[in-house]
Amino acid sequence: MARRVGSRSDDIEEYDMTAVNGIGWFQIGTDQPAEAERFYGGLFGWTFTEAVPTYKFIKTPGEDGIPGGLADTSGGGPNHAVFSVLVADVDATCAAAEAAGGKVLVKRVAAEGTSIAHLLDPAGNQFQIFKPPAA
Repeated sequence: MARRVGSRSDDIEEYDMTAVNGIGWFQIGTDQPAEAERFYGGLFGWTFTEAVPTYKFIKTPGEDGIPGGLADTSGGGPNHAVFSVLVADVDATCAAAEAAGGKVLVKRVAAEGTSIAHLLDPAGNQFQIFKPPAA
């Protein structure tokens, strides 16, 4: 089902696209990443591996633990903790979300082949959608 992603960590895996529309990632964005790492690592036993200087991969316990990321916002964006849904097409999902009464908060951005967008549901709750690089 899963294959390794990235060259810097053996902890993060690629996604089987049969899991489309399931929660496949989470992200914590904070202007205090060391404090977040201490808190979540100590509380839940999560481990952190640097991906790039401003982003760490998070591995949660258990064989089926959902992986995530810790982003250093450096005050350039709001602190957040959001779940991410794996989608087949980021732009199409953004359009469908808007048609269903949601809003696109951050339009699709691409980083190392992964496309990501931030959305709001009709009640104003933020979440992410993403499509990983093609295998």
